[in-house]
Amino acid sequence: MQRFILTGAPGAGKTALLRSLEADGYTVVEEAATDVITLDQARGVAKPWTEPSFPDRICQLQRARQTTASARPDTVQFYDRSPICTLALARHLGHQVPPALKRELDRIEAEQVYQRRVFFVELLGFITPSAARRIDLEEAIEFEALHRKTYRELGYDCVPIPPGTLPERTETIKHLIGGSGASTHLRDAP
Repeated sequence: MQRFILTGAPGAGKTALLRSLEADGYTVVEEAATDVITLDQARGVAKPWTEPSFPDRICQLQRARQTTASARPDTVQFYDRSPICTLALARHLGHQVPPALKRELDRIEAEQVYQRRVFFVELLGFITPSAARRIDLEEAIEFEALHRKTYRELGYDCVPIPPGTLPERTETIKHLIGGSGASTHLRDAP
């Protein structure tokens, strides 16, 4: 099984890109941070990312989703972010790296859970705010650089997915994995 991470700053277009890949028949594993934020906000916590437990809760949900997806017989899976993104987020927010996140980072390294080639979805040049996305373009650019640095520190190759139309970006990723459909086996997979 090939597990590919799509990452980048908030507002880069990852969600639309993942929906496009999903429509083409690929398995997509959802992002955890947005769901943690949405649930907490529904419970009356306006800014859950300020709480020290925030990275841990993201990490727990990511692991549960990755474990569930691993039971599927898919050849290729796309992950909307990973525990490495959670590490970058914790750093960005000034949180300490919690022990559970450290253990998860050690586990994904030891088990080689994800492909070393990460699709880094680059910013489009604007940000559309939402209840969960309260970041402006300047901060998103800084966060994008921190994400890239964090992945590289851990030995991952960030393959840029430049701004473009959704079909162009989708085809770029499909070309990079050597396939045109969900049942295609990978060529040149690291």
